[in-house]
Amino acid sequence: MIAPDDTASDDDVGALLGADGPFARELPDFAPRLAQQAMARAVRQAIAGRDTLVAEAGTGTGKTYAYLVPALLSGERVIVSTGTKALQDQLYFRDLPKVRSVLGARLKTALLKGRANYLCLYRLEQTVRDGGSLAPAQAAQLATIRAWSARTRRGDRMELAEVPEESPLWPRVTSTAENCLGVECPFYEDCHVFKARREAMEADVVVVNHHLLFADLALKQEGFGEILPGAAAFILDEAHQIPELAGQFFSQSLSARQLTDMAQDTLTECSGVTGAIGLLLEPVEALQGALRKLRLAMDPLPSRGAFALLEDRAEVRAALHELGELLATLAELLASQAERSRGLANLHERAELFAERLQRIVETHGEQDVRWYETFPRGFALYATPLDLAAPMRGLRERTQAAWIHTSATLSVAGNFDHFARQLGLDEPQTLSLDSPFDYAHQALCYLPSGLPDPNARDYTEQVIAAVLPVLQASNGRAFLLFTSHRALRRAAELLQDKVPWPLFVQGSAPRPRLLEEFRASGHGVLLGAASFWEGVDVVGEALSVVVIDKLPFAAPDDPVLMARLAALERSGINPFMGWQVPSAVIALKQGAGRLIRSVHDRGVLVLCDPRLTGRGYGKLFLASVPPMPRTRELADVQAFFTATS
Repeated sequence: MIAPDDTASDDDVGALLGADGPFARELPDFAPRLAQQAMARAVRQAIAGRDTLVAEAGTGTGKTYAYLVPALLSGERVIVSTGTKALQDQLYFRDLPKVRSVLGARLKTALLKGRANYLCLYRLEQTVRDGGSLAPAQAAQLATIRAWSARTRRGDRMELAEVPEESPLWPRVTSTAENCLGVECPFYEDCHVFKARREAMEADVVVVNHHLLFADLALKQEGFGEILPGAAAFILDEAHQIPELAGQFFSQSLSARQLTDMAQDTLTECSGVTGAIGLLLEPVEALQGALRKLRLAMDPLPSRGAFALLEDRAEVRAALHELGELLATLAELLASQAERSRGLANLHERAELFAERLQRIVETHGEQDVRWYETFPRGFALYATPLDLAAPMRGLRERTQAAWIHTSATLSVAGNFDHFARQLGLDEPQTLSLDSPFDYAHQALCYLPSGLPDPNARDYTEQVIAAVLPVLQASNGRAFLLFTSHRALRRAAELLQDKVPWPLFVQGSAPRPRLLEEFRASGHGVLLGAASFWEGVDVVGEALSVVVIDKLPFAAPDDPVLMARLAALERSGINPFMGWQVPSAVIALKQGAGRLIRSVHDRGVLVLCDPRLTGRGYGKLFLASVPPMPRTRELADVQAFFTATS
């Protein structure tokens, strides 16, 4: 057994993952990789020195073991954060037990998710009590959840596949930070959230996700205490997601959904308190009416934009003012009932918090924040987001006095980490760039179709599909088409519907996990995706042999935060296009291109359609950043590639 030993040499950590090490001896599919060993040594040094490390590790490097081995051997408390809950579960239930077993490491580990992932026993009881108003399908789901609640130990929604993740029942039987009763809850001793947190406080290695990590660190910054234990090291996997997520958690925000939930919870809580409904029904209904009126007043506006667009419309200004007045009134009335039940006391606090937040967003006029809004079919959200994340991120790291290790397959632009480092305020971090062990020269081909029009052309998507159809014929389907907009995605689906003999799988037609599962099983399917499908899609083997990218993934020009940041860069003398927009788009393109080759046995063609790759000077940066594979403009080369594999 290898005991955690702070004096172990860097070579020892690398040797454990080498050809003569325990992983090669004990794990049948383990393949020693020099890049993995180099990363393990760098992670060990960073933890020991409490340093900041940025490590880009190409697909297939084995970065998970490269950070888990030194983390488990460090003898320190380590928090590992992943980009998604799916990756979090994979890490905790598959990878971590294997590494612990091989190392013989006697460590306490814990899995911790955000509270919306855990069943709330108090809210379950309330929902059961009001169950008569549920539709038959939801009533059946409630019965399933209730039966599961009696046997589950963790209360993690992941255990209950029978109730779909998107079921509207889940928000009714889980809690939020605002509606949780905390130690006042009658079910506190059995609470799944607090049990999971207690386990995390006592563990040596805690596996979380980025949403939870930043929610906790943002709370800690505001002085509300902490969920996660203090740690000697934070390891952030899929770290390319951090800049955007950090922006969310350092923002002030308020949504119609939060206020609607509070209104509904108020009516539910009144049912157990004599006379409360008579006092609170009218102001709650007035608040719900004000939310509808405000949403209606926002209808003529773009779906997202700067707050100034709201302030320019008299009816929106009036509706915002009315909403603020009604929130304050409801908070006062709830204050008079707060001592009558734990739930009403909590609702009073929520109403005060939301009233204060609305006032702060509406009245903020500082240059440090970007105020903006977003509308949805039935609601809206208001935000005040910091213009520059570097300062709060730097302060956050300094307070932890810990090692911060950022890793992903996509952090650099043509080998340069400046863009990622600047966004997070990383001053001269240690950097490491590790190439993928895959043989791209033989496993892949990059096809740049010629003759495509400017991406702004009206018929651009039609031309893309015309250029891609012969590729799909050569590959016999087995393709993943990625689009930079949902409009292009829908148009492509229409064009392909009657033209291809292979099954089509279109984002939005079914939940993402089911679409991917059916695509894999089909063997010759064509999957169309946008936005979230650019990353986290892992299809190994022949089911995926083509990845098509329609345009360079520049961020949408309707993003008010981005526009404000670009203007600030220009004021400081930095070219916003080359200093921000191009690097961000390069990293996004690398994510999309990374869907193609997922194992040493995969072969495939990457089709990059955007003519700016060869027609504009900055196109070279994009081409220098995708994996090093042969390039062609000839369809015959693509056909020959697939003929050679058949």
